[in-house]
Amino acid sequence: MNALRAFAAAGSRLNFRAASDDLGVSQGAVAQQIRLLEDHLGQTLFTRLPRGVALTSAGAVYHAEVKRAFDILADATGQVSGGSGSLTISVTPTFATRLLIQSLPSLNAILPEVNIRTIATVAVTDFDRDQVDIAVREIRPPFPAEQEAQLLFRQDFILVCSPHLLKDGPCTVTPDSVRSMPLLHDAYGHWQVYFGTGDRLPGPIFNQVSLAIDAALAGQGVAIVSRAFVQDDLTAGRLINAGPAGGMSDRNYYLVRKKSQRPRPMLDTVWSWCLDTFSEH
Repeated sequence: MNALRAFAAAGSRLNFRAASDDLGVSQGAVAQQIRLLEDHLGQTLFTRLPRGVALTSAGAVYHAEVKRAFDILADATGQVSGGSGSLTISVTPTFATRLLIQSLPSLNAILPEVNIRTIATVAVTDFDRDQVDIAVREIRPPFPAEQEAQLLFRQDFILVCSPHLLKDGPCTVTPDSVRSMPLLHDAYGHWQVYFGTGDRLPGPIFNQVSLAIDAALAGQGVAIVSRAFVQDDLTAGRLINAGPAGGMSDRNYYLVRKKSQRPRPMLDTVWSWCLDTFSEH
């Protein structure tokens, strides 16, 4: 069993050191267990690389089955122990800070015995390698055949700013009038799309949309954002909708998970909660 655990961890992380950290053992112990398993099977499971390892074709097939077996054991254990366990949700950083965190108490009330682990990243999720159960991503179809995806909300891009920024003028702006205002940029280059230019435009640049929103709340300028992330601020009057931004992207927010033939009651509960909580935006 120890050899299988070491193999499952190493196959998910593709790095013996990372696997050893996950298991709480030494890197040498992981390597030894892998060698024992390879000797027992008469198959090479990993190709050693300068940095990390890669699964061989035989190793990839075997890892998928071993991982599935451990998943079945984990589900069975959770059912016997009253459904306790953990579940990992991977979301984009802006979704985490603007929508998920404030809603987690209601999920904890539904599943008080479950530890919810949140990962904030824009990276494409490998559900097995990253040990993720549910992901929320800004993507577009088509989706991989092994994944199930359901639309959470379509993005409606608008211009937003603090009401103090427009206190001496109209509450909406035009492409001409907004040019004289401080522009808040994020990593997506929405202002270039808005103005139809590839030129660099003045104004501070933030690597996360949530930071541009914070700057807008602080009265530092105008940002182009998806309405879902600022709806509470619009309702409360902390921000104003200064006008539509048009079609910035053909990507929308989807809830994603791996397809499975096995019953997954805990995951299904969280999946339904996400749809009920966020699909209204």
